[in-house]
This record gives sequence, C-alpha cells and structure tokens, in this order.
Amino acid sequence: MNKKQAWLILSATMLISLLGTAGIALPYPVLAPYFLDSPPNSLNQFMGINPKLLLGFALALYPLGILIGSSFIGALSDHYGRRKVLLITLAGSTAGYLFTAYAVIEESYSLFLIGRLVTGICEGNIAIARAMAVELHPVINRTKALSMVYATVYSGWLLGPLAGGYLMILGTEQVFIWAAIALAVCAAVVAIAIKDSNKQKLTRGSIFQAIIDENSFRLLKHKEVRPIFTFYFIYALGNNTFYEFYPVWFVEIHQFTSDKIAWITVIMTGSMVLSSIFITSAIVKYFGNLKSLTTSVFVLGILMMLQPFLGLDSIYFFFAVIGFLIALNNAVTPTYMSERFGGYGQGKVMGLQTSIFCLTNVIVAILGSVIAVLSIQATMIMAGLLVLSSFVWFLLFTRKTLEVKKQTV
Repeated sequence: MNKKQAWLILSATMLISLLGTAGIALPYPVLAPYFLDSPPNSLNQFMGINPKLLLGFALALYPLGILIGSSFIGALSDHYGRRKVLLITLAGSTAGYLFTAYAVIEESYSLFLIGRLVTGICEGNIAIARAMAVELHPVINRTKALSMVYATVYSGWLLGPLAGGYLMILGTEQVFIWAAIALAVCAAVVAIAIKDSNKQKLTRGSIFQAIIDENSFRLLKHKEVRPIFTFYFIYALGNNTFYEFYPVWFVEIHQFTSDKIAWITVIMTGSMVLSSIFITSAIVKYFGNLKSLTTSVFVLGILMMLQPFLGLDSIYFFFAVIGFLIALNNAVTPTYMSERFGGYGQGKVMGLQTSIFCLTNVIVAILGSVIAVLSIQATMIMAGLLVLSSFVWFLLFTRKTLEVKKQTV
C-alpha cells in the first residue's frame, strides 16, 4: 500500500465515522421531547405506561443491539473482509432507521422498539472503521490515524444532535429518515473507496468458532484485568446516566424544546472536539496517564453532582467543562488499559471496553428511567455519585497494586 492509497482509505474512514456517528446521534435530542412533551399518541402513551419508562426502554434497546452486534461483527469482518461486512451492516442500519421512521408514522411502540434494536445490532460495526485506520500503520502512524478518526466521531456527535433538533420541526419521522440517508451515503463511500486485503477463506463452523474465540468478555477470566474494568464499569454507569438523562432534566425542569437541547449537546460535544485536538495530548504529556485519569474522573463526578442545582446563566459554560473532562478521560482510559493489558491483544482490550460501555447503557436506560419517575434530580445526582465511586475504586486498586510492587522489589 502506498501513501496515496493509505490517505484515501483514511479519508474514507473519517467520512464514514463522521456521517455514521451523525446518523446515530440524530435522534438523541428528539426522544425525550417526543415521549415527554409531544401530543399523546399510541406510541408515546403505549398501554398507559409512564412515558419515562417507555423512553427508558427505547433508549435501552439501541445500546443492547450494539452490544449484541459488536460481539460478532468484528470477528466476521476478520473472515469475510472489512468491506463486505461493513457494506452489509450499513445497509442493515439504513433499513433499521427507515423501519423506525415507519413505526413513528404508524405510531407503533412495538415496531419502534424492533427498529431501534435492529439498528443497534447493525451499528455494532463501529469497531471496523477504527480497525481499518489501525491497519494503515506504518504508512500512516497508528496514533495519528486514530486521533483523526476520533475527531470526526466527536464532530458527528456535534452535528447529529443539532440536525436532529431542527429536523424534528418537520416531523419526528424525518429525523430517522435523514439518519438513514446519512448511513446510505456511508455505504456508497465504502463501496467506492474501500478494498479488502484481509479476506480469509472460511471452513465449516469457523464463523461461530471465531465469534466464541474473539468474545471480548473472555478477558475477564484474567484476575489482573478485572479491577480496571470494574472501575470502567462503574464510571460508565455514571457517565451514561448523565448523558442519557440530562435531556429529560432540561425538559422537566426548564421546559427546553428539542432545538435548545441540541444546542446544549453541541456546546458539550464541541468542547470534546476542541479539547481532543488541541488540549488533551498536552495535558497527558505533562501529567501522565495516571494523574490525568484520576483527576478528570474526580472533577467530573463533583461537577455532575452540582449540575442539578445550577441555573441557566451558568449551565452552558458548565457543559463545556463537562465535555472537556469526558474527552480527556476518553483519551487516557483506553491508553491506560492498552499499556497494562495490551499483551492479551489490543483489539480484545478495546472490544471489552466497548462492550462494557454498551452494557452500562442498557442498565442505565432501564434503571435510570425508574429513578427518573421518582425524581429527575436524584437521577442526575446519582450520575455524579457513580463517577466518584469509580474514582474511589480506582484509587484503592492502584494503591493495592503499588503495595504489591513494593513488596516484590
């Protein structure tokens, strides 16, 4: 592979990440207003169930689908080839979004849930684009390629909610239709720009064996791996509680509409983009991974606990700081995991992190919605408490590790 081909693939991967993430993020500022503040219909008032619970189940099924899909899609791409599996799953995502739009038009909650689940399963392909970027090494430095891909991912999270908030004015179904269009464009880019170089010939039963052998959760059988991923599990519970329910807080406490929620999300995500490009690397270089990780988690937990008590005059600056801290932690946590456990396989380590993130999304969407029925303020405070709990767990784990090292010296 020459340099020109490598940059073409990287450019295509960045465009896929941008459009794909934007498509995923489009519905986020839409769901809370649709279930909690829209005219009642048979979808958002299904069987007389509390709309917050309906919202919770709808939020849960999408990451559950990603959890299911990520457990086998990456393994299949190793055998069938990145391009083929990516094309099939992108087509599935497109169909899933169109099916979801149809469910909104028909006002069918059952079909809406099916659409969210199917779309999530197909979106388990998020690791394939990153794998393609890594495989460009050494023509393009691995760190440089990944940082550029992550920058476009954050940009997608910025553009998607903004577009979704304004598209809802045209009708909730339009949000999902335009998400389908974004994924269709991704499929076209893959078909034109990506060629496979890793295709393997399959033998009978090898697909299922690959799925079993490459299951990321198998890493947890190693005693030394479990503590750091326990930390990440607790942290992700808190972080996802905040991210999934701050739109509910804005709707219930401040009567925000979808476009206002979109702008709050844009401010937070814009801070993530800018900090990941210009600030994060310098901070990590100066303080190191360990201090950057613990400090960002501690401050983030404190700020999340304070958030429900802030007025609108300071909330925009507050969310910008939150975005910076999340971006910093997103950089240092996988790096720390990679340095400690990369010998087991970097793909498996990153896969386990992704799987845990999706698992916590499912848990938060269900349990968080139950707590939100009682008090949305309590839900937001719980987010901060969970993040602070992960900080305490990490300190205890680190201290124990240091004591073991001292004893062996």
